[in-house]
Amino acid sequence: MTGLDWPAGWDRTSPAERTRARKFQASLADTTADLEREMDRMDVDDWRASTGSGGSYTKSNGLPKYDANPDDPGFVLRWVDDGEQFAVACDAYARLASNVRAVYLWVHETRMRGQRPVRTGDSEFAAARLPSGDEGAIAGREPPHEVLGVAPDAPAAVIEGAARQLKAEAHPDNGGDREQFQRVVTAEEAMLDE
Repeated sequence: MTGLDWPAGWDRTSPAERTRARKFQASLADTTADLEREMDRMDVDDWRASTGSGGSYTKSNGLPKYDANPDDPGFVLRWVDDGEQFAVACDAYARLASNVRAVYLWVHETRMRGQRPVRTGDSEFAAARLPSGDEGAIAGREPPHEVLGVAPDAPAAVIEGAARQLKAEAHPDNGGDREQFQRVVTAEEAMLDE
């Protein structure tokens, strides 16, 4: 299972302070479908969601499936638009579905504000813009199985073998690329943790 990719430096809500959201009537499945449509409407360069769920409880874009129920109900949505990175996160509620719904509503309402004939000093999504060096960047991020060139459900031995070969090719001590080497290491860890 992969962990929640919470933005660096952002405070988390303690589990004792999380509340039940009674105002959200939509199911997790409906909310993720709404969020996918919203991201399509925004026409961003790339986007990815992050939850405490992993493996069979997560779609390829990081959105949780309808039956996801991780111990950590936090939710993060990251995207890249015109080379700028953005993130919106919520862990104020005790249920994952409520946190996803809160993020969806914020994104939807913010996008809708951008369609009004009002001018401001910055873009509607300025509050969600991340600094350029944020470690959770998603620009160009490939799914781990694509980085390793294996099937999404490859057995551990195949994952380890592919990673070993790619690490040997990309190892900085052998004239390889340090960034590519780290991508392979991260992809291997992600697939073996699922």
